[in-house]
Amino acid sequence: MSAGILFGNRLLDVAAISCLSAQFYKVFFPVFKGRKPQWGRLIQTGGMPSSHASTVVSLATGVFFIKGAASIEFAISMVFAGIVLYDATGVRRQAGKHAKALNTLIEAIEHREGIEIINEKFKELLGHTPREVFWGTVLGIMLSFLFKRYILG
Repeated sequence: MSAGILFGNRLLDVAAISCLSAQFYKVFFPVFKGRKPQWGRLIQTGGMPSSHASTVVSLATGVFFIKGAASIEFAISMVFAGIVLYDATGVRRQAGKHAKALNTLIEAIEHREGIEIINEKFKELLGHTPREVFWGTVLGIMLSFLFKRYILG
């Protein structure tokens, strides 16, 4: 495989493109609803589509193209992708729900008691819904197929 841009690795190039594509979608999607771009979304987690999913799935798809389904490398990338996807919809999503509940509880106590418990809110948008992960997965596969000739060099 000839050299790519990131560390000389074409798979990393496509994974980065996949990640950035998902993040830029989050930035510019509000424009289609008549709102301003949300530049902060470029570096935030959560939301539609999952950049975690698009990144690891594009990586696994690229490994499949290069090494095949029976390879050790593909097995490793699939297990890695599975863990990331499970974490995004499971652990991180639940952590976001917990943060939302804590923020609501703290706000109610602060309002009732007139005291400040903490000076910032817990981050609520951490994980993904299954739908967000699904579309991130689709994006990762599509971009890998789009860049298949580049991956194979």
